[in-house]
Order: sequence, then structure tokens, then C-alpha cells
Amino acid sequence: MRKVSRRRLLSRGLTAAGAVGLSALSYRRLLGASERIGVGFIGYGLIGKRHVADFRGEKEVDLVALAEVHRGRLEEGAAALGPGAKKYGDFRKLLDDKRVHAVVVSTPDHWHALMTMLACDAGKDVYVEKPLTLFVREGRWMIDVAARTRRVVQVGTQQRSGPHYQRARELMQKGRLGKIMSVRMQAVRNISRGFGKPADREPPPELDWDLWLGPAPKRPYNPLRCIYHFRWFWDYSGGQMTNLGAHQLDIVDWVLGLDRLKSVSCFGGRYVNEDGGETPDTQDAIFDCGNFTAAWTLREGSRGGGNPAGLEFFGTDGSLAISRSDFTVMPDPRVPPESLIPAFDGHPVGGPLAAGKDPPRGARTDPIHDLSGNSNEQFRDHVRNFLDCVKSRSQPLSTLESAHRTATVCHLANLSMRLSRQIRWDAPKESVIGDEEANSHLIRPYRAPWDKELAALGIKT
Repeated sequence: MRKVSRRRLLSRGLTAAGAVGLSALSYRRLLGASERIGVGFIGYGLIGKRHVADFRGEKEVDLVALAEVHRGRLEEGAAALGPGAKKYGDFRKLLDDKRVHAVVVSTPDHWHALMTMLACDAGKDVYVEKPLTLFVREGRWMIDVAARTRRVVQVGTQQRSGPHYQRARELMQKGRLGKIMSVRMQAVRNISRGFGKPADREPPPELDWDLWLGPAPKRPYNPLRCIYHFRWFWDYSGGQMTNLGAHQLDIVDWVLGLDRLKSVSCFGGRYVNEDGGETPDTQDAIFDCGNFTAAWTLREGSRGGGNPAGLEFFGTDGSLAISRSDFTVMPDPRVPPESLIPAFDGHPVGGPLAAGKDPPRGARTDPIHDLSGNSNEQFRDHVRNFLDCVKSRSQPLSTLESAHRTATVCHLANLSMRLSRQIRWDAPKESVIGDEEANSHLIRPYRAPWDKELAALGIKT
């Protein structure tokens, strides 16, 4: 067991024996006969509000505390939690609260890893929003800390809890599309010209800017860097690749696996938005996943073209397009190989047709249009899965390992774009092949004093 400092033990009310991860039986005893689960929330922004509402709907949950660096949001969130909820301007005080059994992390991306590890080290189970990490190495740190402390960690890729996603996955894994060799993903909208270029200024009095920055580099306050807009800066996020791309690639990993990734090539930049942001608004990435390829497209300046579902799998017998509301299986026709060049009217030319014969009829698989998806239910069911795992001590649907694979693929795409070259990946070693400069970007330093928290967790950087 890692040596734990006396200060850390005393501040968290732990004995040396209590610092060891709890078994399922002892954890149930800690919760008490009623098995009520005290939940604390870190962050009360867009997704934080969603999580408060969903956890509030679970009968065995007590909403006991909120930590938030913005005073206005702290007051608003505490009111939403209800009477008796504690308010903390510093999340570390929430981790010291013995009433908190589980923590929900809904902060900007650059805080996800460290807060999760500190919560695990404090004996809390964690529901952490995606993307899991800001850089590749954080994911392995999180896995190691959660394993050592025996904590349950659910990652907020809630689509896995959608019954229609589960049905689509089962169909594909049972061969409904034949052999899948290609995946296409996209995220498109039109916000052209962007968010402006506000000047740096003093932070508003209701915001603890230094704590908001946390382990990220020290920067002057700018409203474009803070609430909501943090996603456009490399200090805090990987842009839409790690935001929207992570959701789609998570399903790809769940269905096909991203564990055999061989290489990534990515191109793009901030071509449209004339603002102070850094992350791309136009991006195209190609992933060689060993036995299939995947492509992801981002356009922030045009909604036109492409698959409105956003995610499509292509197999030898047909394709499947899926969104949070539905999925559609589209069969491929049975056409002889010599008749594969289509005419404008949709009939094949050459082969039997050219000889005056009708082409063979029929489809390679059966069509399906499933309209049963419900985004709200996916959020609620994901919370339910987490709570069930807190009580049973079993693995949740969205594990740290799977989220680490997905986040890694996203980070490598951004790295390829920023270095203007292909990234070749050794998946078992989690290392870039033959490119020391690229390997140096798999880790980033934490700003003091947060680097000392890593050391206290036993992490060597």
C-alpha cells in the first residue's frame, strides 16, 4: 500500500487500516441498513445541472454537498440540491465531508483526472464527465489510482445506457451488417465568425479564477477562456475532438474496439471562426484501427451534407446509422461483382444488365428503423447503472479503461494535426512509434501546488 501522509489521513478521518479500499460488504455497512448514498457534486454548469436533476430522481440518494468556484452558481446549485446541502468554494473540503460517499465531477476537462484521483484517494466513488483526460498519460494514472483504492468510477458516456444503442451493438456483433470494415462520424453546425476577441481583464469578484485554473498554466482572466468557452483552448480541452468526437468514438470502441489502433492522420485548424479561440473549427481525422478504418469530420461553419445521425457503421451486408433518438439498418442489394457501377437512375450497368438480363433481386440483410431512443432516459439510466455498481462494487458500463482508450485516440488525432504528421501508435506500450517529439506531448506538467498532489498520490511524472 502507498504511504499516506498523516495530514491526509487526519483531514479525511481515516486510520491506516481505513485507507485500504473497502470491500463490497464493508461498503454496504458504511452506507447503513437503508443503503442511502450521499452524493456530492463538483461543478454546476450545463452538465452539472443535468446530473443534479438526475441524481435527485433516485430514491436512495441524498444530495449532500456542492463545490463550485463561481459564487452565483454555488448558491443556485445549493438551492437545487435542497435543504441541508453544504456549500464549498474549494472541492477539497467536499472530499473531506464524511457524508459524501460518491462524487460527480462536472468541471472543465482539465480538472477531470486530478479531481477523480483525489476523490478515489479520499474513499469516494466517482461519476466523472467525459472527456476523461486532457492528455494521454492521465488516463493510466486514473486507472491505477482507482484500482489501488478499489473505487467504482463511471464515465459520462451515457449513450451506452441507451437500450437502442445496446440493441444496435448486439445486432452488429452478431453479424447483422456482415463484416464491418469502415466507420464514418461527423459533428457539424454553423457558428461561423465565432465568439469574438474580448480583452484580458480582472476576474469577476464572484469567481475564484486561480482555483478555476487549477493545474492548468497561469493565465490572465479572459471571459472567452472561462465558463462554457474553455473548450476552445488547449490549456483546458481538446476542442470538439475530445468533446463530440469522444461520444462517437466511445460507441466505436464499445462495438468494435479501439485497442488495435495502428495510426492516426488528422488535418484542420481554426479556419472559419475569427475569434480568440485556439482549437480547430474544421477537422478531418482518419484512424487505422487494425481491422477497420474510422473517419471523423468536424465543421463549425457549415451544416450541409453527410449523415444527420452523425455515426454510421458500414459492413459487407449493409450499414447502420445511429443517433441518440434512433438507428436505421440499410441493407445492401445482392448485385454481381461485375455489376457494381451504378447508373444515374440507380440500376447497375455492365454485366447482366448490359447483356439484356435483369440483375438479381433481394437484399443482403433485413432493414430496421428503430425510433425508441430517448436522450433523457440515457442520462437517467447511466446514473442508475452507477448507483447499482456503487452498491454491488461491480464495473459500470463506461469504465476507466474504455474511456482511456477513447480519449487516447482523440488526443492522438489532435497531436497529428498540431504536428502536421501521421502518428503511429503502439497500443500495448501506449507509445508513439519512432517519434520522441510526439511522445513528449503525451504528458503535461501540472502547475504548482497541484503537482504535489500527484506526488502524494504516488504518481511519478
